[in-house]
Amino acid sequence: MKMTRMMFVVFAILAAMNLTSAADRQNVLFIAVDDLRPELGCYGKQHIHSPNIDRLATTGVLFERAYCMVPTCGASRASLMTGIRPARQRFVSYLTIAEKDAPGITTLNTHFKKNGYNTASLGKVFHNARDNAEGWSEPVWRPSGIPWYRRPENNELHEKRQKLGSRKRGPAWESADVADDAYADGVIAERAIIDLKRLKEKDEPFLLAVGFLKPHLPFIAPKKYWDLYSHENIRLPDSYHVPKDAPKESIHTSGELRSYAGIPPKGPVSNEAARNLIHGYYACVSYTDALIGKLLSELDRLELSENTVVVLWGDHGWNLGEHTLWCKHSCYETSMQIPLIVRAPGIDGGQRRSKLVESIDLYPTLCELTGLPLPKHLQGDSLVTLMKDRNAVWKSAAVGRFQNGDTIRTDDFRFTEYTNKNGKRTSQMLYDYATDPGENVNVAATHNESVTEITAALHTLMGRNGDFIPTGNRENEE
Repeated sequence: MKMTRMMFVVFAILAAMNLTSAADRQNVLFIAVDDLRPELGCYGKQHIHSPNIDRLATTGVLFERAYCMVPTCGASRASLMTGIRPARQRFVSYLTIAEKDAPGITTLNTHFKKNGYNTASLGKVFHNARDNAEGWSEPVWRPSGIPWYRRPENNELHEKRQKLGSRKRGPAWESADVADDAYADGVIAERAIIDLKRLKEKDEPFLLAVGFLKPHLPFIAPKKYWDLYSHENIRLPDSYHVPKDAPKESIHTSGELRSYAGIPPKGPVSNEAARNLIHGYYACVSYTDALIGKLLSELDRLELSENTVVVLWGDHGWNLGEHTLWCKHSCYETSMQIPLIVRAPGIDGGQRRSKLVESIDLYPTLCELTGLPLPKHLQGDSLVTLMKDRNAVWKSAAVGRFQNGDTIRTDDFRFTEYTNKNGKRTSQMLYDYATDPGENVNVAATHNESVTEITAALHTLMGRNGDFIPTGNRENEE
């Protein structure tokens, strides 16, 4: 009887702490996609062929307005994986290494490993494969020895240009009549399928992080995915121009694109090149979608879907000519907005949420869904309450930054403040979505009251020194 009472007390304590035994914990399939903007069928873009991501959306919760913290890959991923916000000297460039910019911070993968999870990383999760390597239960795996291009003439040109410098590359696009596994992403998908089966056989929960490279440049994908789109129907964006009164700091020269053969070193690309870039981007989205479909089908085949949380996220947006921009690296909506879908056992699928969420919300979300304690350093808010109740009280803004610009997205506006190294404002831009959803006219000069109010909110959330003031309550912290 005494033992029974003691066990009851132990179980009550565990329940109160919201902890779950390792055997009962949900697995996590953590799918990252490089440069994926929310131009997908499930986001209402019916010209895109994305049936597998669309299928995931029918079984999960789709966040219609999710935003990255920094629109460049290394910094964005470091912020998401640490769960803390960027600052002027933290999480700045694509070369960011989280353990250097945020020493002592327990990253998401490390936290799961410390709490009994087998953690594995395939493809591109952190930008630098060595970043937080001890947080993975086994060595980070990335495909090697796979040529970028499959057309011999393209591969030859690439190798020739590489001799001229590391930032000289082959063509910006390629359509080759090859199988899915001819390119690196196809190999990543095959390895992920193998690892799912291997991880299932282990007597411990797992977090499998799979990072697909496409639709990152160059836009190379098997021909069958190019053939899903009619080149004649590819159109340049309506906003193929600089916004009226836009600050000069807000427009860049698309430097990442300039590395590729056939792209002029400066100035606009030709209309035909622009259409090829858009076509290639679409093809790469459909290619990655097909690979994600294979992964999800294997999850079903292994009967893992019922006890696995699936997260699909993009590290930042991408510009397809909007405002004359290509690539990311701006504070416009097209650079900041990301796709985000979370499927969790016990939460009804096929739902959509329109409230503003941020990529740093993922870390606490996965902790809550799997019963892990929430580290005290986290600056995001768990999405679980919002997933369960579309009317839940939620944050009123999403913030982020790039280089010398701090940006905030509210229901009605996007405001960006550019400052010099001393923190003095150099320029600002405000876009009113009620009248200008395409961000074509900067109205900061004529909306003084709105600018004053939204500037105060931005400063409060980001802080001049990058310190963040939490917006919600966090229970069960370490």
